[in-house]
Amino acid sequence: MFAFTILKQSRKSRARLGVIKTPHGEIETPAFIPVATRATIRTLDSREVAEVGSQALIANTYHLHLAPGEKIVQKAGGIHGYMHWDKPLMTDSGGFQVFSLGFGKDHGIGKILKEKQEKSVTADAQPVSVKITEEGVHFRSPIDGKQHFLSPKISVGIQEKLGADIIFAFDECPSPLSNEEYMRISLEKTHRWARESLEARRSKLQAMFGIVQGGAFRKLRIESAKIIGTMEEFEGFGFGGEFGYNKVQTKKGLSEVSDVLPPEKPRHVLGIGHPEDFALIAASGGDTFDCIAPTHYARRGVIFTSKGRLDLRKPRFLNDFKPLDPACRCDICKNYSRSYISNLLRNHELTGMKLATYHNLYFFNHLAAVIRKRIKNGEL
Repeated sequence: MFAFTILKQSRKSRARLGVIKTPHGEIETPAFIPVATRATIRTLDSREVAEVGSQALIANTYHLHLAPGEKIVQKAGGIHGYMHWDKPLMTDSGGFQVFSLGFGKDHGIGKILKEKQEKSVTADAQPVSVKITEEGVHFRSPIDGKQHFLSPKISVGIQEKLGADIIFAFDECPSPLSNEEYMRISLEKTHRWARESLEARRSKLQAMFGIVQGGAFRKLRIESAKIIGTMEEFEGFGFGGEFGYNKVQTKKGLSEVSDVLPPEKPRHVLGIGHPEDFALIAASGGDTFDCIAPTHYARRGVIFTSKGRLDLRKPRFLNDFKPLDPACRCDICKNYSRSYISNLLRNHELTGMKLATYHNLYFFNHLAAVIRKRIKNGEL
């Protein structure tokens, strides 16, 4: 039911055109994958998400486990039936929450650092709210305070009940502040958990991707790619963690991993995907990639356009009656002005967030289509 076909390999870079076939349809690659954390794109219904050109979505295992619970989703016919989405779906493993609810929360940082910091996470360190053991990770629910435990077996079991087309092995996403000793220990754990994830797998209808970690430590990342890449049962691979402090380092890190992984299998870049990253990801060998940017920024009034970003919360846009992006063909740009949407956003109207989200997702999906065209034409 799952297959990946490479249609064209670029002669200028590692970019390639391809098609991922799943039980719920095909994904033309390279493809941007919007993040539907709780089985929804906030402010849009599933029909609208498809309308803006989204080929697939990625949902969050940890959050769906907390609410409503995988058993309820399973009763609804799986995540596709639950959210009325008939296209391909991915679910992450919950590994990212090991970081985001742990050291990420403790240090107030994201996965990618904008500049070097003096702090470091040492080998014997533990997050305040998360306990990482050799067997798995203990979380406390932000909803009701109850303790939850995720291990490779439990994560895979949840994902199988959710029923996405592509699931991910459980891993530890380490902090970008981790020193080399911590990263080495974490990496060994992730590799062991990858094997345990494969052993726990029961569904034949879902593809499973292994995750490469290693942070900004080049030798460790390449070592991880070699180890994960030799696990033949994986149908594809994900690149986790962070890749450095600038675009040059990011491209180099992605390219080095791509060169090690089996070329016949798809590669998913986790959590990277601002507009300026699209060509870089494709040229580095990424086939699919996800990012919260279009939806997260939209709800805060930031619009992505062919001329850069616009912050519609600024008063000057109240007297601007142009479309969000004159070069855009989405329904929002055809029918609404910057002034109207700016007024809605400044007054915290949900309709303003909806219109902004619709446009931003259309823009990101259209940009991915442009990247595919550039590869087809031999320009990238």
